[in-house]
Amino acid sequence: MHEYAHACIFMHMRLRAAVAGASGYAGGEVLRLLADHPDIEVTTVTAATSAGTKLGQHQPHIPQLADLTIQETSVDALGGHDLVVLALPHGHSGTIGDTLASKGDGAVIADLAADHRLVDAQEWASYYGGAHSPAWSYGMPELLHDGEDAATSQRALLSSTRRIAVPGCNATAVTLAAQCAVRAGIIHSSNLVATLSVGYSGAGRTLKPHLLASQAVGTIAPYAVGGTHRHIPEILQNLRVAGGPANMRLTFTPVLVPTSRGILATVVAPLAPGMDEHSLEAALAPYAHERLVDITTAPTWPTTGPLTGTGRAMVSWSIDERAGTLVMICAIDNLGKGTAAAAVQSANLALGIPEFTGVPMTGVNP
Repeated sequence: MHEYAHACIFMHMRLRAAVAGASGYAGGEVLRLLADHPDIEVTTVTAATSAGTKLGQHQPHIPQLADLTIQETSVDALGGHDLVVLALPHGHSGTIGDTLASKGDGAVIADLAADHRLVDAQEWASYYGGAHSPAWSYGMPELLHDGEDAATSQRALLSSTRRIAVPGCNATAVTLAAQCAVRAGIIHSSNLVATLSVGYSGAGRTLKPHLLASQAVGTIAPYAVGGTHRHIPEILQNLRVAGGPANMRLTFTPVLVPTSRGILATVVAPLAPGMDEHSLEAALAPYAHERLVDITTAPTWPTTGPLTGTGRAMVSWSIDERAGTLVMICAIDNLGKGTAAAAVQSANLALGIPEFTGVPMTGVNP
């Protein structure tokens, strides 16, 4: 397929893409990025209740695709494409994704839901319930592997797959904040504490009373408190890939803040004895050549605003000498690096397209 993709690009032919869940926030952000992708053309959009209407009624910010008619989501509608993006609710994409995969038509399938993220069926049952779908290649090219080399890097895995499980947005922020420290062994990763400020678009587009502007504006509201958030096993799975111990524990508290987009993750862990600023610099070395991860130092802390609409992340670490802890901060756009930009970045690798094609780098400020 890579040879085919390169041949198509050389001949100025664009690969065909279908997006399921096209009327939602995640689906809309994928469509926004693909609308300007030089090598991919969106030819099919599907959804449930909005089927039969024009995409422009639901995503008016994407005029290039406004005249596409939304079809019912089905295997038949999604078949026959080079790329299929499933922006469906958890529990819905597993069956249709597995059915599409079984057709064997060579399409790259990127699932934005959680259905194909977890390796452990018991963890899936505990946090999601229902049938467990097989884990697909995890769509975070920057994910570190313990003892990583070219043969085992996440990019190598994505470059040889047709099935991508796009990470959860909160999982992305915490993983990018902490994985270098876990891999380098500079913290006691058996006791991680993560607090996340999360924009309201992370809750999706479905109308719910607590998501109304009259409820959200002027309010800071925690949710999924006490170890109940579904991204916890995904984060631990990632950090174990990076070298974390089997007994690693994570206290995870997300908090809705009155902004549309963005996640600011603050992760705190006890610092290993003898660690100093030089230890931090050495541990962060894997990010030195990561185009989408910017390392900042005091007094420039990560903030979400400059990342709005981008596929980038900002990471910063600081030693709390009195508490004996390392404070690790990561900022992302939950719909950008947290979802759609990660999907496009990973799909590029799977399709044999240069990795950062169509991934926005420039933010909006203010």
